[in-house]
Amino acid sequence: MPYKRIDNPEGAPALTGALSPSAAGEGGAPVAVLRVWPHRSLPRLGYVWFVAGTAMLLLVPLLAVIGTAILWGLLPFLFGTLLLLMYFIERSYRDGELVEELAVWPDRLVLVHKPPRGAPLVWTANPYWVRVRVIEKGGPVENYVTMTGDAERDVEIGAFLSPDERKALAQEIRDVLARAGRATP
Repeated sequence: MPYKRIDNPEGAPALTGALSPSAAGEGGAPVAVLRVWPHRSLPRLGYVWFVAGTAMLLLVPLLAVIGTAILWGLLPFLFGTLLLLMYFIERSYRDGELVEELAVWPDRLVLVHKPPRGAPLVWTANPYWVRVRVIEKGGPVENYVTMTGDAERDVEIGAFLSPDERKALAQEIRDVLARAGRATP
């Protein structure tokens, strides 16, 4: 699964009737952090093998024209094809650097969407008022996950995940919110 939940047992104290700075979220550690990123289908080692294999396959047509002037006419096009392939795969890697991070304290929730280019987008809300909704059909994607806070503004999370992963992510968010809710007095 392309997400990771980091729980902080100290961030969710037992109900004692008194709020500590960490329990109130004033500079303390969050109850939990949920980090979500796009799935990587081609690891770096696979990229090296793919480019090397493509280069070898592009050299096969050149075997018939070795020692002729046609070789020099075909070589720039084959080399350009290989460079374009490498450029677009690298661009895909850069676009995949997208990260969404959900941090939950007993009194606040912060969702940070960090795109590969541009400024991060931040959404905050009180976890008590946050509702997680899964739109199974009719959304931009199947099992579209949104969160609504006290300001009645919907934000999406994990739109780049597969439908099953989005459904599991929604349940994970509900679990984190329930855990934060138990920590509030």
